[in-house]
Amino acid sequence: MQVKKQENKKSRKKRSFHENAPGELDEPRWSVVSFEARAAGNLTYAQAAEKLKELAAQKISGLCIITDEAAARIGKK
Repeated sequence: MQVKKQENKKSRKKRSFHENAPGELDEPRWSVVSFEARAAGNLTYAQAAEKLKELAAQKISGLCIITDEAAARIGKK
């Protein structure tokens, strides 16, 4: 009976999907919006997350990250 070698989990190189395949998170297509208005747009997701933190520190409520396309429709019916 042959015993299969098991790969040590720690020896595997961890790779994330984001690291290997840039996608829409890296594209400048994200906006930060609050209850009142669009605070910033045309950001990568990482930039939007940083902007959200800055605004939250200023006690601005109702913040979220959405696409620029969705942000452009806010207030339109």
